Amino acid sequence: MNNNKIAVIGSGSWGLALANHLAFKGNDVKVWSFTEEEKDLINNHHKCKFIPDMILNEKIVCSNDIKEVVEDAKYIFHVTPSKFTRDIFNSYKEYIKDAPVIICSKGFENSTLKRLDEVLEEEKKDVRIAALSGPSYASEVSKKIPTAVILASKDNKLLDEVSDLIMNEYMRIYESNDIIGVEVGGALKNIIALCTGICIELGYGVNSQAALITRGLAEIARLGTKMGAEKETFYGLSGLGDLILTCSSDESRNRRAGRLIGKGKNIEEIKQEIGMTIESIDNIEIAKKLAEKYKVDMPIVNAAYEILYNNLEVRKAAEMLMNRTKKFENE
Repeated sequence: MNNNKIAVIGSGSWGLALANHLAFKGNDVKVWSFTEEEKDLINNHHKCKFIPDMILNEKIVCSNDIKEVVEDAKYIFHVTPSKFTRDIFNSYKEYIKDAPVIICSKGFENSTLKRLDEVLEEEKKDVRIAALSGPSYASEVSKKIPTAVILASKDNKLLDEVSDLIMNEYMRIYESNDIIGVEVGGALKNIIALCTGICIELGYGVNSQAALITRGLAEIARLGTKMGAEKETFYGLSGLGDLILTCSSDESRNRRAGRLIGKGKNIEEIKQEIGMTIESIDNIEIAKKLAEKYKVDMPIVNAAYEILYNNLEVRKAAEMLMNRTKKFENE
């Protein structure tokens, strides 16, 4: 058993599932939350707002004071919505001693189009960074259902340390040096899940879903390689693996959001009904801008953008995708 002091920044479902896993392995875990309500729920009731049947380990302590959570930590797991990453990191970076930061969020920064590892490096030059991604529903991790994820970093020593910290009989870690590919795959798969939800709600079958997932992966890989990633990464856990997971079950809030779009709901209605961050909606504009910046053809992303922001009728979007000029598969 380990006995490290660990900070988890964020008290959502994935943050608390990770906190519980790390506490189960014998670590002392402090969680930062920005609400008193969640602090009380965690400290006094050992419960997670978003996974009601998960009982939190009593070694987990929650605080609203980010300095208290971070200052003695040996490892920091950053698990906040991507759009808040810079601001929240800036609120605790001065308290980091030599602790590495493991990014567990999936997305880009809207104003700069930067990956999250770039955001952290821009704010603190000497920070050691890894990114944890892959097909991992928090609810299943909380039940100790066997899960395989990927940990990416340019620092091989850090990869070995953090892999040993996390890995056990129900959580398997694979390692990668391609942090660009791992982050891009994790961020963009949510958009394809959104589209899959729309597809399902329209009554289209598994033929359509299989086509959407396959061609969606092709778009993600095209953009990712232009951004400097290795193509093979997109056919691994953070690409294909996460894409299969998030497109195949309504456990995915992004797929659920797509189904609500298919029912005619608008963005504000969807956010209210789901009640948690929907990374696909937060990142669709970014994906479109990245496609334009790198001159990459991303018709599915473009169709999703037109549906969300220009009121393109969903069946019309499907027809437009099907009637595009013919081409070779690998073009």
